Amino acid sequence: MIVTVTFNPAVDHTIQVDAMPKAGTVARTDEAQFDAGGKGINVSQYLTGLGADTVATGLVGDFLGEYIRTELDTAAIQTDLVDIDGQTRLNTTILADEGEFKINRDGPTVGVSLVGDVIDAVERHDPEMVLVAGSLPPGLGPEAIDRIAQADEWNTVVDVGGTTLQALAAEYALCKPNREELADAVEQTVETVEDCVVAADTLRKRGFERVVASLGDDGVLLASSDALVHAAALDVDVADTVGAGDAMLAGVLSELVETGDEESALRRGVAVASRVVANTGTTVPSFSNLDAAENRVELTDYSSLRE
Repeated sequence: MIVTVTFNPAVDHTIQVDAMPKAGTVARTDEAQFDAGGKGINVSQYLTGLGADTVATGLVGDFLGEYIRTELDTAAIQTDLVDIDGQTRLNTTILADEGEFKINRDGPTVGVSLVGDVIDAVERHDPEMVLVAGSLPPGLGPEAIDRIAQADEWNTVVDVGGTTLQALAAEYALCKPNREELADAVEQTVETVEDCVVAADTLRKRGFERVVASLGDDGVLLASSDALVHAAALDVDVADTVGAGDAMLAGVLSELVETGDEESALRRGVAVASRVVANTGTTVPSFSNLDAAENRVELTDYSSLRE
């Protein structure tokens, strides 16, 4: 069982306009989409698609929170969400000829007592692994994540920003930074894959059993006490990169829970991400017959960099 925690979920609102309006004018559109969002929620959606046992928890409030409940229920995602007095945030993306514009809310201010409610929700499902992912709402700091990691003997995984990674004090089974977050966490340059490998190994020594770093077109790398391995991205026609990192993490975690094999987990993560980027939109694709894709993932051993 993998329980995901999203402290600051969102309803993602995407609209398409021909051009951004000038001040005092109105732009109209027939293109609008609403999705239940948040990194932990996304990972639970992909885990469900993979057939893994998962529950999504987090903080939701008001009519936007109810929308998230309804959407996840419709998608058959098991949830144990915690109600708050505030309003779940709305994040808006505007697609126009000039480019993509994003307006993200910080989220509702919440009290630290709600962390205990989230821990209670997690404990109800006796998970082997707990993922805490995404931004923190106003009122909560990195200590909220540490409290979850220290609440029980489950393996805690984090997918948070680089500065938050720096501030964590507990021990963690895994963290998943992207390239920018990795650079922020260790304050090192990460221009090459080798730079990323060294940075990931440096971060690992700060309280993370494993570091799995997503590098976009440069693939994924894993640093642990037993391995320092890079996996190249598969050559697929990329339609949309939205959700690729969350999908990759879902693949990695599902395999770690199933077999514990790190290289197999890395292969599955890359294979799952390749399915997601080949499709447009946020719909979870079919993950049937992943074995062939996993067998195509090329691994490079960088353990010599430790010598």
